[in-house]
Amino acid sequence: MLKRFIERPVLSTVISIIIVTLGILGLVTLPVSQYPEIAPPTISVMTTYTGANADVVLKSVIVPLEQQINGAENMDYMTSTAGNDGSALINVVFKVGSNPDIDAVNVQNLVARATSQLPQDVVRSGITVRKRMPSDLLVFSLYSENRAFDQTFLQNYVDINIVPQIKRISGVGDAVAAGSMDYAMRIWLKPDVMASYGLVPADVNAALAEQNVQAAPGQFGEQGKQPFQYIIRYTGTLVDTTEFGNIIIRALGDKDHVLRLKDIAHIELGAMSYAVSTRTNHLPAVSVTVMQSAGSNAQQVIQQSLAVLQNAASSFPKGIKYVVLSNANDFLNASIDKGWVPLAFISCNAS
Repeated sequence: MLKRFIERPVLSTVISIIIVTLGILGLVTLPVSQYPEIAPPTISVMTTYTGANADVVLKSVIVPLEQQINGAENMDYMTSTAGNDGSALINVVFKVGSNPDIDAVNVQNLVARATSQLPQDVVRSGITVRKRMPSDLLVFSLYSENRAFDQTFLQNYVDINIVPQIKRISGVGDAVAAGSMDYAMRIWLKPDVMASYGLVPADVNAALAEQNVQAAPGQFGEQGKQPFQYIIRYTGTLVDTTEFGNIIIRALGDKDHVLRLKDIAHIELGAMSYAVSTRTNHLPAVSVTVMQSAGSNAQQVIQQSLAVLQNAASSFPKGIKYVVLSNANDFLNASIDKGWVPLAFISCNAS
């Protein structure tokens, strides 16, 4: 066999060209991943129980969810994490080769069965079920050199203008902005003033639930045989500190004297939580992590994500910049470059 290739150099050359051509086609068309497809599909279930500690989250959120998720089709095992900030995370690992789309649907259906056992605050905040690979493809940081833009502003700017575009890229499993938190109306109660009026925090919560709601007031007129029909307009949820401050807590004596929220609390617009602080070059920042979905092309995902980031940078407010902290393409490109060496060596020998 070896003698035949030596005596027929043209045949050897043609075969070498075919091998190189097939290698190039395979390199271009086959999906590229940071690691081989040996990692089992993972489905993440995330939610938040605001104000609860880790023990409460474990008993009231994670345990009911685990009881329903346990035994899902093709499930291998699952791990759970409860945080003192009220966060709950369950990673459900399935057997290698199972369809991650079907796995996500199965987990979503099982989570829905557990909602009746969960606290209402958890149900209202929502339960997120996502499929994603554990490895991070791209990590970049958005930071501000302008003192007018703090960490909370950056977090909301990223959540509104950048993260949604990245999530729409085919092959992105998830994009998470980790920095500060969303804007929230922070109500700092004054215990001494509340005690003088015989109030407890539950009274404030009840007033907020009654007066800070979205309602459908309806309409009147035409259905009552009137010549005109009128749509009732309602202000809806409150939006600024003045409106929150005017919430009525209790009537004092006669109807002209009422106790309002601003009388027993300090109200300000701030971050929902101050548990996380991010800095880049000693400046306020927020970092964004892009994760890959199973079976996608890692190089294309990174390239498209960077293209979205570069396009968004053209409209950044003055003083806001970004820097790439981690790029898996550096590792992938180095691996592919090393892969060319044995291919070239074989083709040269064959000819």
